[in-house]
Amino acid sequence: MKRHKYQYGEDPSQWGELFLPDAPGTRGVVVVIHGGYWRSQYGAELGEPLARDLAMHGMAAWNLEYRRAGNGGGWPHTFEDVLAGIDKLRDVAGTHGLSLHKVVALGHSAGGHLAVWAAGRERLGQLGAPDADRQLQRKNDDGAVHLTGVVSQAGLLNLADAEKLNLSNGAVSNLLGGSSAKYPKRHKYVDPMSAVPLRVPVYAVHGSEDDTVPASQSDAYARAAKAVGGPVQLLMVPGDHFCLIDPKAPAYRKCRDLVQELLG
Repeated sequence: MKRHKYQYGEDPSQWGELFLPDAPGTRGVVVVIHGGYWRSQYGAELGEPLARDLAMHGMAAWNLEYRRAGNGGGWPHTFEDVLAGIDKLRDVAGTHGLSLHKVVALGHSAGGHLAVWAAGRERLGQLGAPDADRQLQRKNDDGAVHLTGVVSQAGLLNLADAEKLNLSNGAVSNLLGGSSAKYPKRHKYVDPMSAVPLRVPVYAVHGSEDDTVPASQSDAYARAAKAVGGPVQLLMVPGDHFCLIDPKAPAYRKCRDLVQELLG
């Protein structure tokens, strides 16, 4: 297995690390997006064991770091970084012989939210939040790297409800710089519920004993997407919030199998 670290911006948190298998079994790329309720005390070290495991199973994995609330992130920089970080694959694909025809995101918790949000990037200008759209600085989407599938691991996929439940002591408002009452367009713009249905398949995986992110977050998204014909599937697996990112746990292995399925 080989590792290559690349910056996609000048900030210390704007980087990703590419994990490459010695003998690739698939030609696509997995973007690993870590969680931590979007807060700065949690970083890409959470995604590293997953990226390493994926590479050991023949997949190229891009472990993505980004600015978080508390270290220059939050609105809109966290979102700018996720898109720019995914797009960085376009710059390194030729060097490493990567095919970008299939790029699948594996995101845990807040990372699941960011993964599903990024999968709907081509629809951002159509969500009825033009003020928020103008605040988000991004490159011409004509050259963007588009996700072709997502495995969300206990993702925060219903931000409006997450705010109402005050999950992790106001994490949603902390991410967005204020409440939905103060910034309704901003909240709508980054809520995955606003963009259903996506054109790409989404697996919403959730642990049956998760007491960190309620399973209702995955269930509500799956129900809303299915109601309008979205290719989404809810999967409940045994275990808590963190078994999904434990390479030794059956819950994680199920996620890995789903990633392999999406890559083909």
